Amino acid sequence: MNMRKTIAVLFGGVSPEHEVSLVSAGSVINNIPREKYEVLPVGITRQGNWYAFLGDLGALADSSWEQDKENLTPCFPVMIDGKGAFALFKADGVSYAHIDCVFPALHGKNGEDGTVQGLLQLVNIPCVGCDMASSAICMDKAVSNALADANGIAGAQWLSITKPAFDADPSAFVDACAQKLGYPCFVKPANCGSSVGISKAKSREQLLVACQTAFEHDRKLVVEEFIDGQEVETAVMGNEQPVVSVVGEIIPCNEFYDYEAKYISGDSELIIPARLSQEKRQEVRTAARKAFGAFDCAGMARIDFFVRKSDGKVFLNEINTIPGFTSISMYAKLFEADGVPYPEILDRLITCAMEKAL
Repeated sequence: MNMRKTIAVLFGGVSPEHEVSLVSAGSVINNIPREKYEVLPVGITRQGNWYAFLGDLGALADSSWEQDKENLTPCFPVMIDGKGAFALFKADGVSYAHIDCVFPALHGKNGEDGTVQGLLQLVNIPCVGCDMASSAICMDKAVSNALADANGIAGAQWLSITKPAFDADPSAFVDACAQKLGYPCFVKPANCGSSVGISKAKSREQLLVACQTAFEHDRKLVVEEFIDGQEVETAVMGNEQPVVSVVGEIIPCNEFYDYEAKYISGDSELIIPARLSQEKRQEVRTAARKAFGAFDCAGMARIDFFVRKSDGKVFLNEINTIPGFTSISMYAKLFEADGVPYPEILDRLITCAMEKAL
């Protein structure tokens, strides 16, 4: 009797981070322990169509599965039937695959922001990672900054504005940023990940341009003060009693850890453990556990901090509820440094999701 659970791995999506998701999904699919789980890869196109992907994973990473779904790779339209199953529409009829758990290897909008989590909650399918509310909160940088402030979690000084309000008086907002935050400062779309649309502004003119760049990706932006510090990260896993990994450090190959530095160049340096004292690393880990609880996270998160060079103060940067799972991503590397191999990480995350659903 086949006692393996069936895991649907979601990838792609209607998101600027579509390509990164494909690479993450390939790593996840290749490393899920097959003695315990059957895997159904489900791709979401840039247009929002869902397909069961049953072809060569090589066609997944290079996006060719989206170009010729009938001839190049075997793909079948998928719908969720509302009873915990995925309906696969094949040429010879409809078949149904009961799904025990979904692993969303999705990044950014329409995947990491609570949309998919809410859909799966409606149809009662367990989902790896945070629920709808915490996913949405962590994704929105303005909301998450406000929640951190309310919980006494130190972060950069910040301001936020919507596009209509900015367009009404750009000069007033730029003046407010200069007065409160100074230069340089970072301008970010409120609801994007992977550093998409982020700019470092060193002057009034650059700040105006950076705001327009951010608005290309979201109707709301956040401007944050520059903190001269080490960029460090922790990986967190669990539900009520989360485990926090060793602390790692990022040395970006570019001026800051932008999209290219994260995913394209491969020249950024990851140092594990971070070049901090044991006491300071423990302080970061304690701050990560506090943030994970304050934001009501579950399952997994990668939590990023700055440690200011001048005085060693620890500042929360952001919480990533679906961290990257590529071969160079920090989440898996941090737990591997603690002696947890990649397949076991995935197994534990799936277990957390199914326990949370009970």
